[in-house]
Amino acid sequence: MTRSTPRTVLHRAAGSFAAAGLLAAASLAGAAAPAQAADTPVFTLGGPAETALHPYPASGKPKSSTVGISLNNPSEDEENGGFGGDYTLTFDLSGVAGVADVKFEGEGNPDCEVTGTKAVCEDWGIWPGLQDAVDLVVTAADGSENGDSGTIKVTGRADGATFTPFTTRLTVGGPDLVMEQLPFKTELTPGEKQQAPITFANRGTRDADGVLLTLRYSRGLDIPQRYSNCEYTVDDPDLHNFGWTTALCSVEGAFEAGATYTLATPLTLEATERAYYDTFLYRIQEDSAAQRTALRAGAPFERGTGGVLKAVPAKKGAAARSTDLDPYDNQQEADFRTENTADFVAYGDDVAGSEGSFVTADLGFRNEGPAWIGHIRSGEDVATVDFTVPQGASVATKPESCRAVTADGEYRENQDTPAPRYFCNTSMTVRDGGGLDLRFELRVDKAMVGASGAVTVRNTWLQNPKLPFDPKPANNTAYLILNGEGGGDGSDSGGATEGGDGGSGEPSSPPTSAPDPEESPSGASASTTSGGSSSGTATGSGGGLASTGSVALIASGTAAAALAAGLVLFTAARRRAARHS
Repeated sequence: MTRSTPRTVLHRAAGSFAAAGLLAAASLAGAAAPAQAADTPVFTLGGPAETALHPYPASGKPKSSTVGISLNNPSEDEENGGFGGDYTLTFDLSGVAGVADVKFEGEGNPDCEVTGTKAVCEDWGIWPGLQDAVDLVVTAADGSENGDSGTIKVTGRADGATFTPFTTRLTVGGPDLVMEQLPFKTELTPGEKQQAPITFANRGTRDADGVLLTLRYSRGLDIPQRYSNCEYTVDDPDLHNFGWTTALCSVEGAFEAGATYTLATPLTLEATERAYYDTFLYRIQEDSAAQRTALRAGAPFERGTGGVLKAVPAKKGAAARSTDLDPYDNQQEADFRTENTADFVAYGDDVAGSEGSFVTADLGFRNEGPAWIGHIRSGEDVATVDFTVPQGASVATKPESCRAVTADGEYRENQDTPAPRYFCNTSMTVRDGGGLDLRFELRVDKAMVGASGAVTVRNTWLQNPKLPFDPKPANNTAYLILNGEGGGDGSDSGGATEGGDGGSGEPSSPPTSAPDPEESPSGASASTTSGGSSSGTATGSGGGLASTGSVALIASGTAAAALAAGLVLFTAARRRAARHS
């Protein structure tokens, strides 16, 4: 019997406090819960549908795998939606007798006791959201053979709650698809092309019946081929201007265990005219309808119309379908830096109002390219719009993304009263043709002719304001003119022309013509303001890729949440696997 652990102690101390968000909704959840009375909570058990086991070795210890069982509390009430009682999880292991050995030795497991082919785990407290419940350490049983398979059924019980059961399958042996890393040239110039001879091996114990090649590349890269056995999605509208293209390519054939394969014709990877910092992901998995559906995750895909993408050599005939023995070596990623620039052009406004009146001012900047700028690894903001309020005015409402600071740009505790200066950050990406649009509502406290406030787009570090990619710093500053003599036509509020660094002094207001939707799809999200009447529109998307982590395969609406959660589960499972291998 496993003794109390720090995890158990924390559960019992935490009660129903919010831990939701630690693991978001994921495709690993179990079956849908049946309808229950409104006052009876229903918790869903889940985990991987199937796990492949390394065959029992002729000598030495068997290699283990980890099966993470999850528990989902569907309540969205983080404060009051937790379950503060004892519960029991029961594991029926009779289905894997002679197939696999199961231990409950995962770090942080609750109290578990195994008796014959039955295991009982006791714990306390189920907070809202998806959480890790129990880790099973599984190995192939002595005497098992390649292809042996069985199931484990998990049920739950608690006073005043209902649990939806879950069944997971364990299979001895299977394919082990391994993607080889390509020796890409990573310092590029716009328009430069290089070949990508995708190569992978099957190091498992069984053949793979068809493979699914996933290609995912950021906005500055392109693979011009559009194969008929591939389907493509670009720039999901639910994630504003993130700029990814995803291709799912079903390659037919029986891919033998122990063999290595490469594409019959290498792909062409091109750094486009908009390239700057970019990432390319390439992944191999055994193909199946369920796999393709999971990776689509609700995003709209279109099939290519070109030739058929093939991998050689390929063995004819059918192969038994199974589960990958080691899913953590199926993917490779490459980062590229293209020698390119982006021209960030600030714009201001020209407004007028009598003393005591309120006026609305639109300001911000546009990226006139040619490059898009994205910090998709670090997730850092690209730039900051630095706005100084004109003399004689005060801010009534501001975009939610903006924060009030002192006149010197120092931290200001009070964010609810008017400030002399505001910092507004972009997101981690700014597309070519995109930018940041901000709307402020100002009160005219004192009517002054020609009062002005600077609007500057700069680096996020105030002490180092230069944008490293922008060769025209003179047009990084424009002005908001209040009661100017120009009559409010905006003619005097454009980008600054001082310094002689190529600034044009334009535009003085946001461009009215929309970018070409094929070249620069519009994507804007209005931010709620403190007063409810002003907005900030950013052409970017939050969140970044860990420098050593895996890229989420598809970013789209509800798919984004599932895939982000899948990445968390993937990383956690990888760490658990490392501990038990």
